[in-house]
Amino acid sequence: MLLSMAKAKLERITLKRPNLNLNSEVLNKDYCSFTLYVKMATAYCKTPVVMKSRLSSVSCLKYFSRKKSLKELNTSCTFSTKIDNICSFNQPPLTETLPNLPNVIYSKHKLDNIKTNITQLPCGIRVASEVAYGEFCTVGVAINSGCRYEVAYPSGVNHFLEKLAFNTTSNFPGDNEVLDEIEKYNGLCDAQCSRDVVLYAASANRKYVDNIIKVLADVVLRPRITEDEVMAASKAILFEHDTLMIRPEQDQLLENLVHMAAFQQNTLGLSKLCPIENVSQINRKVLLTYLKNHYVPERIVVGGVGVDHQQLVDSVQKYFVDEKPIWDSEKLDKISIDTSIPQYTGGIIKEECEIPGFPGPSGLAVLSHVMIGLESVPLVSTNDFVPSCVLNLMMGGGGSFSAGGPGKGMYTRLYRNVLNRYGWLYSATAYNHSYTDSGLFCIHASAEPQYVRDMVKVIVYEIANMASNIQREELARAKKQLQSLLLMNLEARPIVFEDMVRQILACGYRKRPEELLQEIENVTEDDIVRVVKTMLDTPLTVVARGDISKLPLMEEMQELISTKPKGKIFGRF
Repeated sequence: MLLSMAKAKLERITLKRPNLNLNSEVLNKDYCSFTLYVKMATAYCKTPVVMKSRLSSVSCLKYFSRKKSLKELNTSCTFSTKIDNICSFNQPPLTETLPNLPNVIYSKHKLDNIKTNITQLPCGIRVASEVAYGEFCTVGVAINSGCRYEVAYPSGVNHFLEKLAFNTTSNFPGDNEVLDEIEKYNGLCDAQCSRDVVLYAASANRKYVDNIIKVLADVVLRPRITEDEVMAASKAILFEHDTLMIRPEQDQLLENLVHMAAFQQNTLGLSKLCPIENVSQINRKVLLTYLKNHYVPERIVVGGVGVDHQQLVDSVQKYFVDEKPIWDSEKLDKISIDTSIPQYTGGIIKEECEIPGFPGPSGLAVLSHVMIGLESVPLVSTNDFVPSCVLNLMMGGGGSFSAGGPGKGMYTRLYRNVLNRYGWLYSATAYNHSYTDSGLFCIHASAEPQYVRDMVKVIVYEIANMASNIQREELARAKKQLQSLLLMNLEARPIVFEDMVRQILACGYRKRPEELLQEIENVTEDDIVRVVKTMLDTPLTVVARGDISKLPLMEEMQELISTKPKGKIFGRF
């Protein structure tokens, strides 16, 4: 059938060019050769220039006119890189540039497009913006608030405020009216309460910046906080607490506990999750009192990415300054803001409990979790923040079931020295939490209960020897990975917004990515050693959950990390 189709194609080509005399008697002899026949004939019908394959050293048309048989053509189905002189284009080798091409003119950033515009209003609110291209923008509000400032309040106020975000306000009193208004402008919204910063943000069409700022100003400064909303938030928090207790994943609980153990009863050690006993103590008056004392102009930054700066300033003046907050019309107590510096204490928190296993036929065992940490360096007032981030990437880690190559951290120390050597370890991951005036570096590991003692020894050993035998390749790999993570994250507009407002809250300005890349590149082995030495001079912080009957004593762990053991570690305890 294919042969008959080829014959028909050959006849159509011949009718199109009557002066082309092709020998069709050979079609039954060699179909592969005929394929070349058809290709060359088609090329001839389309253009007077013939691109040749390895048929001979002369034009194929010459052979067609002589009615030579295919056997005389010395055909081959492979193609030659040699192009005959009749070809209209001689391609240079790949090692040379193409000739006669115009010079490439690359676009360059204008200074106004790469800088962060910052304006401080007379009331103290700072307005920041950056240029971004596209139809959508991200605008939001960052407030110097969080659970670290709850010392004079029942712990959990910010947890409630996070649940109450984007509910009814003075100008949008109806149920879901705020969300409907944002959706009308093709927008999405979110609120996050961390330990030291509260964020309210929305991404929407850039044509409606003024409308979005109006909504955000109402959400931040004029929430109604009705009794029904407080009750709904209480139920949501209790449900979240119950969910955390039945989930196999322990990251969120351990992250909260390790801060409580490291900074006991002060600032960063105050619980981010509302304790169950405090749910009933937090009411509308408590929440509005906190808002009145902490949501003040000098602690607020309004930011936008992909917006006109002057338009943003005018909108902030109209909705954040000219319209007054809702708490100005109510009698609330004046409570001073806690400005104390975090006091790192170290310590241990143990929770003997039964951690649920993974559902379904996964075959995964019920695990015990341990997190061991040391005080790290703060975000500002030191040059060691970037080296601490490089150290975090150098330690790396992950789960024993992670898939992928170097981008997934498979060549980090916790993989090479821990997960690849001890099959009974299910995970080992390093974390570095940095704040304006302190920090916390820790490693989270999990294993079956019978291996808890050995697991602690392995992790303490790795912490004690973080500065030992740093290879040039692993340091370079960690720096490149940190640079890659920085640039990939900053491709997202909401991440650029968060990075901008957080830096302005902490430092008063935003450091450009180019500066950070250069600082990462400048990190040396000596910097890593200095940071590790500073960390090892602080007391240990330990958190353990699950079946931890075989957990070593705190004194034993502190002794091991103080002696900085080398070589084989098992048998020390």
